Amino acid sequence: MKNKWVRKEFRKQRTRGRLAERPLGRPRLAVHRSLKYLSAQIIDDAAGKTVAAVSSSCKEVREKVKSGKSIPAAKVVGEMIAKKAVSAGVKKVAFDRGALQYHGRVKTLADAARAAGLEF
Repeated sequence: MKNKWVRKEFRKQRTRGRLAERPLGRPRLAVHRSLKYLSAQIIDDAAGKTVAAVSSSCKEVREKVKSGKSIPAAKVVGEMIAKKAVSAGVKKVAFDRGALQYHGRVKTLADAARAAGLEF
């Protein structure tokens, strides 16, 4: 049996393969979840640049929520990343959850970003 890191990399590559089929010119909203924090970036792969980035360890987020690993923190991060993306001129993105399940904090972040104006 393969160890958990090999299986995680397989799930991540499967998600990235599906994202490769997305329409050209659409940046991706990449989500990373650790045990303490949650971060989101909007990455333009064509230009190789990060358009916007927000983490629950940022000062603005820490002022609004008690813990960086909570669902309310995920909601704040989703709203902030959407606001930064819209101000940078990005409306449509592809959601890149990596090897993470679309559940809990990841789903909350996605729902908050959709509610704040991002389309995916």
